[in-house]
Amino acid sequence: PVDCAAATLEEGLAALAEARHLPEYVVLDAAAPVPAPEDASVVGEAHRRTAAAAALVRAWLADERFSSATLVVRTDGAVAADTCEDVPDLAAAPLWGLVRTAQAEHPGRIVLMDAAPETDPGLVAGALDSGEEQIAIRDGAALVPRLSRPAPGDADGGRADGPPPLDPEGTVLVTGGTSGLGALVAEHLVARHGVRHLLLTSRRGADAPGARELAEALSGKGARVRVAACDAADEDDLAALLDGIDEAHPLTAVVHAAGVLADATVPSLTDEQVHAALRPKVDAAWNLHRLVPDTAAFVLFSSAVGLVGNPGQGAYGAANAFLDALAHHRHARGLPAVSAAWGLWSQASGMTAHMSDTDVRRLGRRGIAAMPAEVGLAYFDAALGCTAPALVTARVDAGAADADRIPVLRGLAGARPARPAATRSLAAELTGLDSAQQHALLLEAVRTTAAEVLGADSAEAVSAHGGFLEQGFDSLTSVELRVRLSRMADLKLPSTLTFDHPTPDAVAAHLRTLLAPDADAAAPDVLGELDRLRRVLADAADDPGFADDRAAVAAALTELMGLVDADYAMAAHGSDEDFFAMIDNELA
Repeated sequence: PVDCAAATLEEGLAALAEARHLPEYVVLDAAAPVPAPEDASVVGEAHRRTAAAAALVRAWLADERFSSATLVVRTDGAVAADTCEDVPDLAAAPLWGLVRTAQAEHPGRIVLMDAAPETDPGLVAGALDSGEEQIAIRDGAALVPRLSRPAPGDADGGRADGPPPLDPEGTVLVTGGTSGLGALVAEHLVARHGVRHLLLTSRRGADAPGARELAEALSGKGARVRVAACDAADEDDLAALLDGIDEAHPLTAVVHAAGVLADATVPSLTDEQVHAALRPKVDAAWNLHRLVPDTAAFVLFSSAVGLVGNPGQGAYGAANAFLDALAHHRHARGLPAVSAAWGLWSQASGMTAHMSDTDVRRLGRRGIAAMPAEVGLAYFDAALGCTAPALVTARVDAGAADADRIPVLRGLAGARPARPAATRSLAAELTGLDSAQQHALLLEAVRTTAAEVLGADSAEAVSAHGGFLEQGFDSLTSVELRVRLSRMADLKLPSTLTFDHPTPDAVAAHLRTLLAPDADAAAPDVLGELDRLRRVLADAADDPGFADDRAAVAAALTELMGLVDADYAMAAHGSDEDFFAMIDNELA
């Protein structure tokens, strides 16, 4: 009903917002002409298209007028639909990792579909009607992503009897090899695989913390170790490094373990964060692919986040989805490659040291459990011997609380059947209750859910009138609370839920207006709203422009005080100087 084919992003969204009847589905056509297979523009296109898609998704999620419609992100050849399929549109592959996180943060708002433009519209409609969030259409069939456990000797995706031996006279390159998982794997290559020539790189090289000590320890075990400062995302820098490898010990294996985090929820994700997360993984992996076409092993360190999504890690998921696609791309050309999508290691690394217990529990509820180093290293050996281009090297708990809501985990042994959207029907529970009872029930549900998100033992740990921020909530825990309440209420709650309604009592009151709109309104959370106003004023005080608004703010506050007690307002006002002094004192 709305022709946006030639419109800019802003014009297209504006036209949709003003449409008399918003369509049930709105398609973002993210497919584009595919660059030549080895064209350097692949990386630039990956950055551009990922940032552009992130911008549109941000705008889509921010406008509540679109909450009744579903955004369909269509790609064409950006994801492999089976083990041996090529991924021709590598530049669009990161979109799948980005949107999977957006789906985790905003269930029911977005669908991923990989389909050719000439696909039968009836097939597309039927696929969308299935309720699946991620779909690839191939040869007249709609396919959905599911993980399976490979059996030894499985020709399609199995493991060999063991990892292939690595030539002790060859050199193994490990990017990001001076710390974290890279350093752990470097030690394992020497101790388990007999590697005797290691080239470990990082941005700081030997100046990286612990790099010299690591080299000395490995040298003591009989290995010759070279630690080099190299930005693998810079093609010239990487080429110079590779040219310096001793011809007597040629490069025989690559382990690309470099990466950085740029965490933010999708609605707050900036272009700078997108590029920061993509560069060390996407750019560096593409340079390695072009400069190191053939080795005995080519292992890319990906992350399960790219497959399962994880609130706050959209850019990181995008970067790792590219690695998975690149492994398929190489595999289709007969080149060695395996992308190992790591889960959570018990041993903190440079990229996980910031994770709190709440973060770990959140990932665990999504089916990714922490694993000790010995398990992770055993999975690394499995990756070396894997006959498929990509596998998940993670400890997966298919029976975890939210695992059945993650498409790729459904169907694994131990997985529970998919649950309906509302695990607890709050609307049904309100039936027959008076207004006070309804508010009490909803408040109990909000406090209980908030306690679960924070890892507290009971709802008593969460104050009804205390602000979420003061009680330990951050952007990610606020996302999880909103998602859980949305499912319980079977509603699409706004991303600003805990900002607009900053206390559990206020959220409960808001839920009641949505679930029981004909009932008497619950008593407003006046103290909660005043607490929110206090925070707004405190933030505004840091703005140099606030001085121009002080008189107007003072007048508005005087009016509000008069609504409570006119005599008190008159007495408290005194003179303008006294009133401004009171405001300054409060803000201080």
